[in-house]
Amino acid sequence: MSIFDSALTQLNNAARHIKLPEGLLEKLQQPERIIQLNIPLKKDNGKIELMKGYRVQYNNDLGPYKGGLRFHPQVDMDEVKALAFWMMIKNAVVDLPFGGGKGGIEIDPKNLSVKELERLSREFTKFLAPNIGGGMDVPAPDINTNAKIMDWIADEYIKVQSANLPVGKAGCKVKSEKTQLRAVVTGKSIKNGGSEGREQATGLGGYFVLERLIKKLGLKRPVTVAIQGFGNVGSNMAKILYENGYRIVAVSDVKGGIYDRNNTGFNIDLVRKCKEEKGFLAGCYCIGSVCDLAKKYEDGVISNQDLLELKIDILIPAAIENVITKDNARKIKAKIVFEMANGPTTAEADQILNKRGILLMPDVLANSGGVTVSYFEWLQNMTNKKWSLKKVNNQLKKKMETAFTKVWQISQKEKVNLRTAAYILALERIVAKT
Repeated sequence: MSIFDSALTQLNNAARHIKLPEGLLEKLQQPERIIQLNIPLKKDNGKIELMKGYRVQYNNDLGPYKGGLRFHPQVDMDEVKALAFWMMIKNAVVDLPFGGGKGGIEIDPKNLSVKELERLSREFTKFLAPNIGGGMDVPAPDINTNAKIMDWIADEYIKVQSANLPVGKAGCKVKSEKTQLRAVVTGKSIKNGGSEGREQATGLGGYFVLERLIKKLGLKRPVTVAIQGFGNVGSNMAKILYENGYRIVAVSDVKGGIYDRNNTGFNIDLVRKCKEEKGFLAGCYCIGSVCDLAKKYEDGVISNQDLLELKIDILIPAAIENVITKDNARKIKAKIVFEMANGPTTAEADQILNKRGILLMPDVLANSGGVTVSYFEWLQNMTNKKWSLKKVNNQLKKKMETAFTKVWQISQKEKVNLRTAAYILALERIVAKT
């Protein structure tokens, strides 16, 4: 089953529990628009190369399309449609005034100079400019994109659109109009209109949901956790959980990971620092105040696949799609699977975990803290206001806990798992706007 077909299976499962207007289910099974571009990139040597770019605008019933831009050589349209679909569901679950979108460029940015990367980002923006904007489609960072690239996109978009702004009496563009143009993307640097708290937003939002879940289940502490993926989401989630008394007994990156078989847990602050220095986790077996090579410890090095099958309380897939499948779902020993990656569990694996009594917190709720703070950034840009970090985090906590409560209540009332409950909630909100 393809990733997109798996996503639609999740949609259809939820649709059985809610009466939808005629034609809505069919409408939600395909994106509204797919934009494909051939972008000329002038290389540093003067040669021109054409790069394939795209934007999937899935649905905007709730508001402007919203979702990331990824720069990656192995772009798969099936995957991107699924990701855009999940953004639609995710925004509805957390009650944000956004629809779903996704896009990017088929390129490995590691093969480009900084100047080439900037030229490509700006050229991409020129091509996309008629189809994006604060009231139309609001991209954000994703794989291999960051605040610097979002700053370039926002700057280029402002240049393109400024010619259409009204002119004041003194011959100057209206400042408030120009300020709002920054809302074309989120995930910008703070000095260029970005929001406080954006970097750790996904991890912090996940933490707020996890805390509520543990209280509902009455899970006794200390709680053991394994995290697959140590990028922005995984490393920030690990740090937040470590600081709040969770025992992080295994973490991994693309090259493999480390495992503390004694279940005492790693010093994640040292692990993060060590990885920055060494470049890989297997060299960072940090217990207490000491770091050493994991290979010196029995079973200290662990593969990504073996990490998924550890006997722990909480398994957090925070890397890529489709890591829990029908082939390994019966080997999962965690009490809770908490999805911080997008689409880490296939539809077939979902059914297996559910039958085995393993509780799964779905991605469309668990990792929605990032897009929630992106919404706060967009709102700050649109209203020309600046929020403090305290306000951002307080509002994030409120949004995440409210969404959790509603999903939990639907799950109990309809006697369905949490993923289906989240989809029911999303569909109810979409129906209310159609």
